[in-house]
Amino acid sequence: MKTVVPSLRQLFLASVLPAALAFSACGNDDNDSTPAPEQGKVLVVHAAAVSNVPITAFVADQQVAQLNYGANSPYFTVNAGSPTLRINSGTQVLTSAPLAVSKDQNYSSFVFSPSATIGSTPTVLTVPDDLTAPAAGQAKVRIVHLALNAPTPVRLTVPSALPGTAGTDVTTDVPFGAASGFIAINAASLNLSVTAGTPRSQVIAVGDGTGTGTGVKNYEAGKIYTVVVRGIAGAGVPAAQQPQAVIIQHN
Repeated sequence: MKTVVPSLRQLFLASVLPAALAFSACGNDDNDSTPAPEQGKVLVVHAAAVSNVPITAFVADQQVAQLNYGANSPYFTVNAGSPTLRINSGTQVLTSAPLAVSKDQNYSSFVFSPSATIGSTPTVLTVPDDLTAPAAGQAKVRIVHLALNAPTPVRLTVPSALPGTAGTDVTTDVPFGAASGFIAINAASLNLSVTAGTPRSQVIAVGDGTGTGTGVKNYEAGKIYTVVVRGIAGAGVPAAQQPQAVIIQHN
């Protein structure tokens, strides 16, 4: 029988390759073991009628949005935890507030004026956004009441088709500076009303959601909406800052 004697090259490769492969495998494990950060999403709404100036929003000192009064940002990603939302006008800090962001959750942060006094400091209302899809044939809607000097509390109401007959309330009462939860409604074209008092009387019409208070809005099946009531009620208020009901669509 012929005896095969390994060459020096074969012996070298036999000793080096296993170690190299083991090192390579360890390297891949290290790269794959770095966890992605847990994140949620936030949108910011500029509803501070007294601070009717452009604002810049920062989260953890990173710029996330620039907004004129009445505008809202799209959702942006934020690391889970307690980052600070800071609102600037130019280089001036108008307000700041901590967020509480959980993994895979969505939130809306409303910058609003708590007082009609000129120069009053705005504040922030942050609420969770349950974007779970409604049942088939339904939409979801909520109301956020941020209109200074307007009646409070308010509700969303579907007006009655019969004159002199009370409409159907969609939400419960919501005081100034607060938001209702999302409520399921049948998908339809509606002119919702913001109502207050007993018996209920209309504070403002939602209309098509642009702030004009006219027309109707098609609340589409599967869609999720927020009606934001903002502005300042009273004589001598510029038209752009008078109370309006506007709609944000979340999906």
